[in-house]
Parts: sequence; structure tokens; C-alpha cells
Amino acid sequence: MVSPFDVSLLRRGDLADEGIGSHALDRMVASSELRRVRPGVYVRDEDVRMLTPEGRIVVRARALCAVSRVAPVFSHLTAAAILGLPVYGWHAVTLDAILSPERPGAAAGVVRHRGQLAAGDVVGVGDLTCTSLVRTVADVARTAGFTPAVCAVDAALRQVAHPKQGNYLTDRAEAFRETAREVVGRSAHGRTRAQRALAFADGRAQLPGESVSRILLAELGFARPSLQVRVEGPRGEDYFVDIGLDDVNSFGEFDGESKYTDEALRSGRTVEQVLLAEKQREDWIRGRTQRRFARWGWAHISSARDLGARLASFGIDPPR
Repeated sequence: MVSPFDVSLLRRGDLADEGIGSHALDRMVASSELRRVRPGVYVRDEDVRMLTPEGRIVVRARALCAVSRVAPVFSHLTAAAILGLPVYGWHAVTLDAILSPERPGAAAGVVRHRGQLAAGDVVGVGDLTCTSLVRTVADVARTAGFTPAVCAVDAALRQVAHPKQGNYLTDRAEAFRETAREVVGRSAHGRTRAQRALAFADGRAQLPGESVSRILLAELGFARPSLQVRVEGPRGEDYFVDIGLDDVNSFGEFDGESKYTDEALRSGRTVEQVLLAEKQREDWIRGRTQRRFARWGWAHISSARDLGARLASFGIDPPR
């Protein structure tokens, strides 16, 4: 898959140099061979077709920079996408930026945010400039809805506190959370909203689906679950279960399709081999712990009611 930072941005002048005039350009856009990401800036459909929503945001940000005299400092959910955080449920086509007070206004399709940028609040990522991870988390927690904020903060905590090889470092997570609270305190708006998201967040959630699931479990009345629960395997290896519902002696796992469809995640195994290995793992965990075990996916987390129905089908109900 092409990285959004590697997608070629095609200006009208570049296309004209290749002999593609206005009529040919219109035909290529109409046939979806090219996509217009900003007036005068295009990309090849094959380069962006498989990008994630976050990747498309990055491409739009790069297109804005390509036509800007002064590169903007991207912020909020746009910065989140640039920094590799999820932007769950956000379908806006606008970009977020913090512009200096002397700038007369924002470009078309850009939401201008007020705010001072302290030393260390700005970082470079590829060919873009955006707010730092902690500043971005603070801004998203203040301004976004609870669910997208938790998804972003979970992912940020995972970045800073979960090395690729190693245990979740709670001291790093708490230090980052405290710094984010300090940044939130600089603003007069959204403090209560931000504090709620920061308190709820947990970097042991590996996917946005797990973050959303935790929110819905809380709405259903379950106690705060354990995350990435270790269970010793049959040969002494470590198995980790996404969610431990300790108050009802059960386990739960969010199953994203990528576990089965992404060749890289399958590590050379067929879908059938992955499914068999998952069944054997689940059978062992169920027998070893004597706990109920439920699985769910995106189709089951559109509401607390849907997730509750899914859990009930496995004999798992919230404590009375």
C-alpha cells in the first residue's frame, strides 16, 4: 500500500507539461482516473483508492501545503491523522490548522483555530508541520466527541507507553496523561470534556474497535475491564485476551477483519490456518480459565444495545 506521504501530487502545470490539457483533465476526473484533492491539485486514483480515512486526510493536507505560500501548522483531528492516530467517525472534508494572529484568514476548506503555540508544540512529520502528539491529544480531547477522543487518546498512549517488544509502561502513560492535562489547562474551553476522555483512555487498547467497545461496555453497566489479559498457553507461551470482564468472569475480543484479510498480519498463513489457530487458542483459554468467551466485530458496536445483544448470545450479561 502506498504511504500517503509518498502519493504524487499533480499540479495543473505539471499535467499540462505532460500534454494533458483542460479537456483531457476533465475527462480523466470524470472517469475517476484522477481525483481533485484541492483546486489545481490532483492525485491518481490508484494511489489513494486503498488509503485509510487518515491517509486521505494526510493527502489533503499535503495538497494544501503545495499551494500555500506559508505552510500551515495542522492541528486537532488533522494533526491526529498526520501523527498516526485514528480519526474515528470523522467524515469532514475540512482541515484543521492553527494560524498566526497576523494571518488575515484561512484558506478554503480549512478550519482556523485560535490558540498560542508554546515551545515544543510543533513537530515535522514528512513534508508537513503539525502540533505535537501531546498538544494534539489535548486539543482533540477538548473539542471532539467522547468516542473519537477516546480512540485518539488510547492510540497516543499506546505510542508512548507500549514498545514494540515489551510490556505496557504505566509510568510513561501516566506522565503523558498528566502533561496532556496541563496543556488542556491552558484553554478555557472543553476542560471537563477533556478530563473525562483522558481519565477513561487506556493505551492497552490496540484498535479503535476495542476503544469503542470499552465505551459501550461502560454504558451497559460492566465494571472497567482488564485489558490485554495474559493467559499461559499449553506450552508455556503467552496468550493475551483483549478484554477481561472480571465482574462477570468472562472474556471478550474485538475481531477486526484485518486479522484475517491482511496478508502481513497472517504471517504467511492462509485464512483457514488463522481461523483454526484462533479456535484452538480460544478453546485453550476457555478450558484453562473456565470463563465465558465472546467475540464481536464492527457490526456489533454501533450501539450499546447491539453489543449487549451480542454478549447475551454468549450468556454474558451485565451484573445486576
